[in-house]
Formats: sequence, C-alpha cells, structure tokens
Amino acid sequence: MLKIAIYGKGGIGKSTVTSNLSAALSERGLRVIQIGCDPKADSTSNLLSGRYLEPVMNYMRDHDEDPESLDDISARGYNDVLCIETGGPTPGLGCAGRGIIATFNLLDDLELMENEKPDVVLFDVLGDVVCGGFAAPIREGYADHVLIVTSGEKMALYAADNISAAVRNFSDRGYADVAGFILNRRNVPDEENRVKEHAKSAGTSVISDIPRSDFINLAEDMGKTVIEAFPDSDIAGKFRELAETILVKFGEHGNLIERPEDQS
Repeated sequence: MLKIAIYGKGGIGKSTVTSNLSAALSERGLRVIQIGCDPKADSTSNLLSGRYLEPVMNYMRDHDEDPESLDDISARGYNDVLCIETGGPTPGLGCAGRGIIATFNLLDDLELMENEKPDVVLFDVLGDVVCGGFAAPIREGYADHVLIVTSGEKMALYAADNISAAVRNFSDRGYADVAGFILNRRNVPDEENRVKEHAKSAGTSVISDIPRSDFINLAEDMGKTVIEAFPDSDIAGKFRELAETILVKFGEHGNLIERPEDQS
C-alpha cells in the first residue's frame, strides 16, 4: 500500500492536484482512497460530481455518536475512489487539528485499511499551519511520503519550507519523508528556478510541473476533475504523468505499476 500526504498552502491548488491524481491512479485499476484533511471539507467534491460530502466531524457532532460503519462517513466517487472528509469543529469553537486526530482514530477503529485494502491512500492536508493535528499524517505513521504543492509565490514557498522543516523534525523516527515538490504554476517571474531552489534546500526535487489551464476551471465548474471532464486534454495528460512518476519513484511499491487487469 502506498500512502502519500499532499501538503500545501491554502488556495495553492492541492485539492485540485490530489483529486486529479486520485482519478489518474484509479484509471490504472488501482483501489484509491482520498481523505480530505481540511476544515473546508472540499477536497473530494470534484470526484463526487460537485457534491460536498458530510465531514466526519459534522456527523459526530450532529448525531452525538460515532458512526456505526464506514458507509456513514464516506462515498464512492469517480472510478470508485473512496472519499472521506475529516472536517473540523464549529467555527470559533475548537481546534481543527484535533478533528483530524479524532477522525484518524475513528478510521482505525472502523478498520478502514483492513476492510478496503487500498492500493493507494492520498491525504490532502492544509499546510499553512503544521500543528499537531495537521502534522498527524507525518508523525503518526499514516503517510509514508509527503508531496508539497507550491507555486513560485512568496507565501506558497514559505509554507513549503515550513512543511519541509516539520517533516525533517520527525525524520529520526522513521516517519514520512519529503518525496518531491509539485509546481502548480501561477506564472510569477522566475517561477521554475525559485521552486527548484527551495526543493533543493529541502533535499528533494520538483517531480511535476502543472501549467495553468482553463480546462481545470471548466472541469471544476462541472464538479469534475479534468481526468473525467476532459480526458484527452494536455492538462489531463500532465496528471497522468504525475501518477506514473509517483508509481515509478517509489520502488518498494513497484507492484502497483502493473495494472491489475494485465496480471495473469
């Protein structure tokens, strides 16, 4: 099982990247779970035809009890991607990071991984503040690798540096590593070189360069990923290339590269 946490500054496009990556991986016949770890709970909507999934924290608050089964807090999206949103507390009344921890504990109790047996799990995590809760995928052993989505903008790179530092703080405990930067372009001056320099400082490299594309906005207006809405577009091809890069890069998961339908 390949477990990746995708971090980035709020608004940088990490949910767009994550959902398109989920879609691209699912096209290969892989069993994919996407877990949104942001209080906005909008990570999976483009896998669900624009529908917003009830977050785990909302369910627990509204029902005043834990869900009895995974079906209560999840939904099947495009190509059978299993979608889950952690959500957060009532605004102004609690710590969003604690919502992530509570959700992860609940998913452990429901034996998510044992029952679903996914090939790939993607955690879409807010990276503006890497506090205890938001760092859970890194420090609790849920994710094996971290990918950082950034542009060449100052605050996006600042967040990327903070995320890299947080990962390094746990490096001696055998937790997740920074496996690469994903450049999600904003077309600022000298963007490519700036992002490459920060990736090098973090001890990694830029593994994908996603150009700006109107197809992304058009697809999201339809409540879809570009993989689903515009499968033959160049930008859809970029996300498929990212999926291929990830599967090749993590050699210990090389068995995932072969499509299940090709196995004899």
